[in-house]
Amino acid sequence: MANTFTQIHLHLIFAVKFRQSQIQREWKDKLYKYTTGIIQNNGHKVLIINGMADHIHILIGFRSTQALADLMRDIKQMTSLWINENKLTKGKFAWQEGYAAFSYGQSQLPTIIKYIENQEEHHKKRTFLEEYKGFLKLFDIEFDEKYIFKDPE
Repeated sequence: MANTFTQIHLHLIFAVKFRQSQIQREWKDKLYKYTTGIIQNNGHKVLIINGMADHIHILIGFRSTQALADLMRDIKQMTSLWINENKLTKGKFAWQEGYAAFSYGQSQLPTIIKYIENQEEHHKKRTFLEEYKGFLKLFDIEFDEKYIFKDPE
């Protein structure tokens, strides 16, 4: 019988709507645990999750049994619902449309894990927008500045 063998590691990055600093220290660990549960329930493995008040980084071992867009939809919908049902923010919480996903080889994992672990240090030197554009440039992804994030109107 033929089998399918994959080793796919994805670094996921997504932001709070309008990049507002709404993720609070008091409940971010609960959010990360809830997010980890969503990912695991979809058959994937979380290697690390961390972020800042306005965005999240997640490194996962991705199973090819699900489309990435479907996983991201589930993560964003379910965490938004959880945050809103638990009234963790003033007003309605929502994630920004879209996300970034980058693939890494096995030998690169220690470096990206350390990067995600040290988010607070990185953001003393550069903003989230600078970080995000840096990843897009690093991975040679063409983008138009005006379409990276939606701003409030």
